[in-house]
Amino acid sequence: MMQKQQTNDTGGEDALVGNVNKLMVSPPGYSGAPRKGHLVFDACFESGNLGRVDYISEFEFDLFIRPDTCNPRFRVWFNFTVENVRETQRVIFNVVNFSKTKSLYRDGMSPVVKSTSRPKWQRLPAKNVYYYRCPDHRRNYVMSFAFCFDQEDDVYQFAYCYPYTYSRLQHYLASLERRNLPYLQREQLGLSVQQRRLDLLTITNSEREKKLVFLSARVHPGESPASFICQGVIDFLVSQHPVAQILRDHVIFKIVPMLNPDGVYLGNYRCSLMGFDLNRHWQDPSPWAHPTLHAVKQLIVQMNQDPRVSLEFYIDVHAHSTMLNGFMYGNVFEDEERVQRQAVFPRLLCQNAPDFSFSNTSFNRDVVKAGTGRRFLGGLLDDTSYCYTLEVSFYSYMTAGSTAPVPYTEETYTKLGRNVARTFLDYYKLNNLIKDNRPIHIQRRRRAWVSGIRQTDIRTDRHRLRMNKTQSTVAGGSFTLHCL
Repeated sequence: MMQKQQTNDTGGEDALVGNVNKLMVSPPGYSGAPRKGHLVFDACFESGNLGRVDYISEFEFDLFIRPDTCNPRFRVWFNFTVENVRETQRVIFNVVNFSKTKSLYRDGMSPVVKSTSRPKWQRLPAKNVYYYRCPDHRRNYVMSFAFCFDQEDDVYQFAYCYPYTYSRLQHYLASLERRNLPYLQREQLGLSVQQRRLDLLTITNSEREKKLVFLSARVHPGESPASFICQGVIDFLVSQHPVAQILRDHVIFKIVPMLNPDGVYLGNYRCSLMGFDLNRHWQDPSPWAHPTLHAVKQLIVQMNQDPRVSLEFYIDVHAHSTMLNGFMYGNVFEDEERVQRQAVFPRLLCQNAPDFSFSNTSFNRDVVKAGTGRRFLGGLLDDTSYCYTLEVSFYSYMTAGSTAPVPYTEETYTKLGRNVARTFLDYYKLNNLIKDNRPIHIQRRRRAWVSGIRQTDIRTDRHRLRMNKTQSTVAGGSFTLHCL
């Protein structure tokens, strides 16, 4: 049933609690039958988000993001459809209530769009997108984009970034199960508050004593690129690629592809159904308020207490709204040798993935990050373990020698995931867990190169680490690794 627009003079942005549902937006005072060009907006679908539409003129509309459920602080993700368009109808959409001021929209990012006749997502031309402070909206930052509808019978869909829904994940995991791969196990680790599955994948040829790598993604539901990366990791590890076969022989991979399924389903950006940023509750998750996080933490603690398990890596995958490329965050340790060892994996990944930035990779001890998976597990696990946050830009990446950023696509996000998986082979060859069959001179060159990292990249920042030692203990200081 179509809903007609009603004026909303009371209540601010915080009052938006639901998505628009087939909302027809017509000129003020119009009471006749809907006409072509009276746009119909909808966000009542999985991962949808649009809380309100204001008619400015027949060419211009103000759009309000619905805040995360039970938490009005976060308004970033949007995902909505428009129909009943007129061919060649030109419009300007103003997204007026972003909760963040810093944004990649300042650097050329643009929303993505698809339609029923063109189902592949594509980015709008950057020249049609404007990001600015607007005096009409309390000097908040507004993102405006111009668009011309060209097919009257199409339904158009616009989103902040490429959506990756809970249902898409379930279909993907079900298709993997149907392949009956002997080295893949899928299990339900728990249920969310709204009773959605928390899936755990185990990928290995046998679970004898091996090194263990644990990956998680989508603790922040609006960070959809994390799901494409995670799928890239999984696709590679279950493939028949020789590197994947070697890794399955020597390493156990455990992957939680979606830590916050309710938030993803509801179209939240940062929070769970109950308004919690789950990545700030690792220290003491509640089994009823944060059941998915509680289940994952329990599993990791159990594995850490099992002498047969050597949990060497924990990587939590995210997307970043202000920086380019892929990069990592790691922890600060007093033991300088451990700091040096922690730099090796991101440096190897930099060699395998042209979109990964070693210069953006940093190690910190910020107080506000104390409840994150990286920080909590970095303190829980022993000094042979490495805990990272893997970040990737919502927008684009720069490669060596490039003069302009290259926008990410679903495929290039997935490719970064494959390159993450491949890097584990390089790491374990370097540490002699896996036999390196390359010529001796190449092996020596690689070891000398890594030794150079440890002696040069880290040492150049030691004076900063010493200067900030007191500050980093109390107030959080950080230091960054720089490319040579």
